[in-house]
Amino acid sequence: MPEQLEDKNRMKILCFGEVMLRLSAPRHQLLLQSVPGELCATFGGAEANVAWGISRLGGESSFVTALPDNPMARACINQLRGIGVDVSGVIFGAGRMGTYYVEAGANQLSSKVYYDREYSLVSQTPFEAYDFDGALRGVSRVHLSGITPAISETAASACIKLAGLARSKGVAVSCDLNFRGKLWKWRTGVAARDLAREIMPDILCNTDLVIGNEEDAFDVLGIKSGESDVDSGRLDISGYKCTARKISEKFPSVKKVAFTLRESVSATHNNWGAMIYSASGDFIALAPLGGGGDYMPYKIKNIIDRVGGGDSFAAGLIYGLDSGEFACDAEALSFAVANSCLAHSVSGDYNYVSKSDVLALMRGSASGRVQR
Repeated sequence: MPEQLEDKNRMKILCFGEVMLRLSAPRHQLLLQSVPGELCATFGGAEANVAWGISRLGGESSFVTALPDNPMARACINQLRGIGVDVSGVIFGAGRMGTYYVEAGANQLSSKVYYDREYSLVSQTPFEAYDFDGALRGVSRVHLSGITPAISETAASACIKLAGLARSKGVAVSCDLNFRGKLWKWRTGVAARDLAREIMPDILCNTDLVIGNEEDAFDVLGIKSGESDVDSGRLDISGYKCTARKISEKFPSVKKVAFTLRESVSATHNNWGAMIYSASGDFIALAPLGGGGDYMPYKIKNIIDRVGGGDSFAAGLIYGLDSGEFACDAEALSFAVANSCLAHSVSGDYNYVSKSDVLALMRGSASGRVQR
């Protein structure tokens, strides 16, 4: 029998993955313009972003990773600890911290991300080096993404084993598919998409909540329905339910599938919403909704920073579903979409928006008027 949580009503989310130093060119400059010169140094990474977001919303979260014992890594952990994330499971050793560089796009010029994360310490640290038995005590959910398994075979193995261990202890597991074509290079001669399709099912077979978008579903699982084209911004929402259903049929442990619905009009103008599918009842909900109850996406016309927007959705959704504060999946989804919408107006991976601002947008306050 799986171990039971001591307090079934307690929500604590454990996130495992890589956190990196993020260096961004200022004022929408290209890196070639900015260097030599100043760059903005922050931190980020999919799973750390979710741990941060849950804590910022008032939930309890922990983050496990491996980092070098140097001032930069300590500063990163201090920042997570400062927002309330439990970082007691982080291990320090000899090695390097991954880095990535961001150029913020504008209008028709796309944003760009450049990785420098090969041989980072977390990519070289095996599952057995972490105290996951200790880290899982009191935890109600483990959250993983498709990014950490993409950085190395060692990291992929750690994610697979953690998902299996969590489920054996009665702990729920969520996974954001998060396909990154620039990663998944650790097996010579195997294309990124093929490697992802080989590895990710070993995580998803222990997962109850899948997060992503229809493009991720195809890249990671080879599942596609409908006629959406993410590059043109044309979304066939009717096909999303079919895609979600196919995921739950392929992985019986999956009870819910949530997809973000992003229409990319330009780099600084996106229409934003989401859907959630429940396998029990074969039901979907959409958010946000207009006055007539029809789907009406948020029109985000002056994006400040879209990196981390999906992670803000994941954090909001997990908080919404697991906190018990919302009456149904549709309300939790509305909260998650509002949270991620506002994240597009905040610089950096981490979402600093307050829960009260999220609730206000969720309830219809979208004018952006000065609050006095």
